[in-house]
Amino acid sequence: PRITLAEALGRASRLDPDYVRALGSVENAAWARRAALAAFVLPSITLGTDYTGYSRSQFNVGTSAQAKTSATARVDARFDLFTGFRKVADLGRTAVDLEGARAGLVQQRFVTALLTESDYYAVLSNHELRDVARDRVRRAEEQLVVARARVVSGAAVQTDSLQLLFELNRARVGLLQEEATLRVAYLQLGRRVGTSGGVDAAPLDTAAGRALPLTLAEAMTQALEQGPEYRVARANERSADAAVRARRSAYFPQATLSANTTTFGDRFYPSGLTRTSVTVAVSFPIWDNAQRELAYSRARTARDAARAVREDLERAAEVDVTQAYQAYETARATAEFAGQGLVIAQETFRVQQARYRGGATTILDLLDAQTGLTEAQAELVQARYAVRLALAGLEAILGQRLFGDGNPQ
Repeated sequence: PRITLAEALGRASRLDPDYVRALGSVENAAWARRAALAAFVLPSITLGTDYTGYSRSQFNVGTSAQAKTSATARVDARFDLFTGFRKVADLGRTAVDLEGARAGLVQQRFVTALLTESDYYAVLSNHELRDVARDRVRRAEEQLVVARARVVSGAAVQTDSLQLLFELNRARVGLLQEEATLRVAYLQLGRRVGTSGGVDAAPLDTAAGRALPLTLAEAMTQALEQGPEYRVARANERSADAAVRARRSAYFPQATLSANTTTFGDRFYPSGLTRTSVTVAVSFPIWDNAQRELAYSRARTARDAARAVREDLERAAEVDVTQAYQAYETARATAEFAGQGLVIAQETFRVQQARYRGGATTILDLLDAQTGLTEAQAELVQARYAVRLALAGLEAILGQRLFGDGNPQ
């Protein structure tokens, strides 16, 4: 089976465990946000009932008579009137947690895309490297025929054909190695997209890499503002700060409004006496053996650590963005030079081949030209896909596709 890059990216995002985990984190954060909002306006409500049998009759409150059974049904409601601003802090914390979870999902989407593209390009590059190895075998076979003919005619010595036979054997070994590598790449891409037995990659265009649509300074600004890793770090710091505010609530009094309605009787469902109570309770914590202070200290430590992580990431942004940006620019230039090198290697091989057939050069010069051509072909293949991978790495930092088609070409 063969798969396109878009299909591979879509399928991999649904299968990658880290992406699925990030998606679940967003759902959990959304529910935490709903719970914090509900705590502001809604009480907690509990329904309960019980039915009891006795060995001897006793007075039943619900029926005002003797009975061997009793039943109750009750509704309890509770609402926190004042929590020392804990609910406000929890509301803010859940908001930034949701923001951080969404940023984490974006970050993981690009990480998954980077891994998928790496496996996809590995299949394509190994395809082309296998073709390069086949060309090497073909050239070695052709040159061996020429060398043997020249040896028979007396125009060359026996070692010429032996040298080319040695080159042919090395070329065949190289072909076997490339075919083995390609089979492994098939299986790895299949694992990434959930297809057992391996999968092939649909070819992509081989046009030159395009110039980036933003400068290095713009990339750095965009990374700090929109980069998912930096957004996650900022959200974690704000969440930790909200947790500190929530811990401070333990130093304030707590006020609670509760209501209860209970119906009594001697059978289920009870229909006798009904009583309703409303209670306002106020508590003021004074000392709990330093557990409150310990929790507050831990919250502050977590906040300080989150701040240090965020500041360190922002300081490292200049290094990371510059490295990724220059990696793409270097890969583009390398691919361009590799293309020129291939043209030179092809012409060098053509000239050396013609000179050897005419007896104007040695077999060693021909072998050098042939090796140079093979290396130039392989370098161009590797350079072209290095451009794509470098772009994917930069996009993962920025959290944005830089080209409409998602590809540098």
